[in-house]
Amino acid sequence: MILITNDDGFAATGIQELAKAVSHLGDVYVVAPDGGRSGVACAISSNTPVRYEPLTRLPSSPLIHWFACTGTPVDCVKLALERILPRHPDLILSGINHGDNASISVHYSGTMGAVLEGCMKGIPSIGVSLYLRRGEKYEDHAVPEATLGEIGKICEKVLQQGLPQGVCLNINIPQSDTFRGWRVCRQTHGQWTAEWLPDGERTFQLTGTFTDLEPDAPDTDFAALRAGYCSIVPVRIDMTAHEAIDHISKLIS
Repeated sequence: MILITNDDGFAATGIQELAKAVSHLGDVYVVAPDGGRSGVACAISSNTPVRYEPLTRLPSSPLIHWFACTGTPVDCVKLALERILPRHPDLILSGINHGDNASISVHYSGTMGAVLEGCMKGIPSIGVSLYLRRGEKYEDHAVPEATLGEIGKICEKVLQQGLPQGVCLNINIPQSDTFRGWRVCRQTHGQWTAEWLPDGERTFQLTGTFTDLEPDAPDTDFAALRAGYCSIVPVRIDMTAHEAIDHISKLIS
């Protein structure tokens, strides 16, 4: 059984294509927000009741069950695990996000927030995102069938072999008409700047420009995307800087 969610909403093209791409692997339950929730990271609706509704108007198959949720992507995972699914899933997927979640964007991403929640629950979890430039739509650069098929193969292997405890996967897909291959790599060291666009007196719209601070590094997720490869970054939920423990211990002694 596979649980799928996203942060673009149940009607987004990406989640519908992802659900179809893995439907041959078993029962698929899609529990996704009823609208866009981009940038909410691991947010939960701690002060607002959350409601879900079964959906029947989407193109589907007997093995894909659709539900819309009024909460965040993490809410969707929590609610699905406890109140919607007949049992715990064997795999959690999030995406395909309309826009990349490479580099530090992983910290802001509602797509990856859901993945981290699944990982914290001990369930193998994978986020999938498509690189888009500002103003571009998913439909302008749809993920090729060959790439969707390769994503299905990755999911099948994870179903069979699992993932290391406390580790989930962040997959990003380049704009391409073909599948060139995978690169397992690390997160790019980057930074968002010029993030606030004036929108009236003392009013601003969040925007921003991303800068790759190591553009010549060959082993990063953005290097893979620039070369036309799909990047896979293993992400861990343990945020402890283990290598700094001795330094901090000496600092406070």
